[in-house]
Amino acid sequence: LIAGGGAAAWQNTPDLTGAAGHVVVKSLEHVIAADAANKFIAYSNIPPDIPKVKTKSNSKGVLMMNPNVADEASWIVHTIPGFPKALRGYVFPPAEIQKGHLFICLTIKESEIDAIAMAIRIATPLIYHNDIPDAEMNSRPNLKKLVNGESRLTPPLTVTRQISTAAAAGLKIYRRVLVKKLKTSIKVWTTRDKTLKSDCRILGRNIKLVTSPITISGHASSLESDVSQWLISEPGNKFCAIDKPYQKSQAKEPSIAVCIDDATIFGHFNLIGQSVDNCGVQERGKILQMLQGMLAIHLEC
Repeated sequence: LIAGGGAAAWQNTPDLTGAAGHVVVKSLEHVIAADAANKFIAYSNIPPDIPKVKTKSNSKGVLMMNPNVADEASWIVHTIPGFPKALRGYVFPPAEIQKGHLFICLTIKESEIDAIAMAIRIATPLIYHNDIPDAEMNSRPNLKKLVNGESRLTPPLTVTRQISTAAAAGLKIYRRVLVKKLKTSIKVWTTRDKTLKSDCRILGRNIKLVTSPITISGHASSLESDVSQWLISEPGNKFCAIDKPYQKSQAKEPSIAVCIDDATIFGHFNLIGQSVDNCGVQERGKILQMLQGMLAIHLEC
């Protein structure tokens, strides 16, 4: 299914295993085959044809640019393992076709590449392809450090027009970065463990887990078969893709989120995330106890 800023609704896409006729292969046309006007880095914790790689990163994406005069660049963020094969043709992993994935292609300016690279660095991605010329790398210190494996220690929040990137430890990115920076409650679609539930302890800063299964334009998907990880603000028009799940085991793992402030894209995902898990009875009791305490303090004044 495809949706974007110009799409009125989710649209059925042709078979993604085919090498033509759909937006995914079009977005990757100069990644799967060499083009003098496109150079790129590709990164993934599960790179194509490289088995059993050990990394704490979960990030997957492609950052590309035109090394010539034209100001052309884009950033692809996705969740598909073993994909894409750089300069080796289009091959969508057959085992992934029945799963729910996220594939986002953002058109950016070349002047924004270094700021994006700065945010990506904290996620310590595994780069499996780089053919960006040295002259372009040398003029972008964060891109050069990213390729050389120099990670960031300070989580940045980089804002580029309507696109924001945030980075932090996997679990902390939800409460300490995204909720704080978005200044709203959030509704989250991601795998979750048995420990973490919807968190409604802070008024106006709730973390609500979207209930599984979900329905996308008549197509059902569940946490067992869907590996996309995203959230939407409540209220607001912000959509974020996150590369780590909402799990306690991810507390110290590096993570990055890409957020888009766009009413149309938000609307597509807001329709999916209408149903959320209730906050637990214990948490509601804590909230009531807190409110009663506030009332008692007010009466004593």
